[in-house]
Amino acid sequence: METQSSTEFLIQFWGVRGSIPSPGAHTVRYGGNTSCVDMRIAGKHLIFDGGTGLRILGKALLQNSPVEADVFFTHYHWDHIQGIPFFFPAFSEADCFHIHGQVPPEDGLSMNMSEHFRERVLHINSPVPVADIATQLKFHDLVCGEVFELGDIHIETMPLNHPNGAMGYRVTWGGFTAVYCTDTEHFPDRLDENVLHLARNADILIYDAMYTDEEYHNPKSPKVGWGHSTWQEGVKVSQAAGVKQFVVFHHEPNHSDEFLDQVYQEVKSVMPNAVLAKERMVLDVTKAAQGNNYWPE
Repeated sequence: METQSSTEFLIQFWGVRGSIPSPGAHTVRYGGNTSCVDMRIAGKHLIFDGGTGLRILGKALLQNSPVEADVFFTHYHWDHIQGIPFFFPAFSEADCFHIHGQVPPEDGLSMNMSEHFRERVLHINSPVPVADIATQLKFHDLVCGEVFELGDIHIETMPLNHPNGAMGYRVTWGGFTAVYCTDTEHFPDRLDENVLHLARNADILIYDAMYTDEEYHNPKSPKVGWGHSTWQEGVKVSQAAGVKQFVVFHHEPNHSDEFLDQVYQEVKSVMPNAVLAKERMVLDVTKAAQGNNYWPE
């Protein structure tokens, strides 16, 4: 990972799977790590979720230590926090991380974000001694639905339709906008107004498209109520909201590279500028409308 320019708005994907890591010969090209996305904006790192992809990101960040970064959580299901105990910069006294998130409703009255992180996220069953975490941790309690500023970066949040709740983020800087919208399930009779609000005229929409419509409605094994959406619904949202580039994200762990290749062709047939998230893939938010806007780093 090279030192970034103060004029860049880049997104790099470090974990793109949902539910459980899926390493193996059939997931090499798209990757098997769970959710972790790094937005590199004007010299800052904004890290979204701490799935197993966070481990690889941590190794890259060590090359530029000391590091100060902001970490944002959508929610705290295992696949979004599994990488935290293996995030190497967390054991360096030289680094500093600002932790942003909303305490789940069941703990909201009894805990703040610092307490929730230390008692729920840094779990006692961790395979590494999380008590040895030495980095500076600074906690910021969010209220889902609020709007706030991080320097000259404007961030909006909205609740998503997911078991136990989740929070989507809209990040705007320099007149450009990227939206991180996972994990969420579409409604059967309408588009989700919260998702549409986040995605309005966005340059890039990263959307939970874990299933195909066929899988979601499969009468033998339906996925209705599981908290995830489909690429077809992501296309509907993108078209209705005026999104420039739709990114299929949170891939189902049983989807092979060959299966995702087929999904990619189907998505591009209706949205030519769409892409499927791959580990280490980089998107330039300022060029989202130009097509072919991705490259491996």
